[in-house]
Amino acid sequence: MRPSENTSAPYVARVEKIEADNRNNVKVRVRWYYRPEESVGGRRQFHGAKELFLSDHYDFQSAHTIEGICTVHTFKNYTKLEHVGPEDYYCRFEYKPASGAFLPDRVAVYCKCEMPYNPDDLMIQCDECKDWYHPTCVDLTIEQAKQLDHFVCSEHEYEEDMKKPDNTPLKNGKFGVTILAVWNMLSASLR
Repeated sequence: MRPSENTSAPYVARVEKIEADNRNNVKVRVRWYYRPEESVGGRRQFHGAKELFLSDHYDFQSAHTIEGICTVHTFKNYTKLEHVGPEDYYCRFEYKPASGAFLPDRVAVYCKCEMPYNPDDLMIQCDECKDWYHPTCVDLTIEQAKQLDHFVCSEHEYEEDMKKPDNTPLKNGKFGVTILAVWNMLSASLR
């Protein structure tokens, strides 16, 4: 829907009902979506650029204020899109503007920073535990993370190192042979 000031982003609403009065003036009953910055608490780090909150705020508007059609996907479907177009948005919360409450009031968190997933931010998955991490939280740049073929988080690095073959004396048996040879030499000299 067209905002009164041309400098702001268009308002997004779900059309619930279309009706015309006896003079053929068409009105639409809409349910508004809010942007994170319009909610109590404002925009947070995990809110994506295309994130909207479905509100319990209903209104009637002139059909002439409708600028076009956009698609508000579920969060799950949005994250599966191969191409996100300018008219694609997503919603994972319902918002009650009168109370400032969100539903659900909890979501899954990821990474060491324990933040909800933001689809705008790159995350990398540990090959061992399958947990997801922001590159910066594991001391990597975005470019370094993009070049990785394999990633193991710090909690599983030791386990990964133990799987690698190496030539330490204990692994190849030479250390044990050396100890046995020294012991035999000492035993012989004591006789």
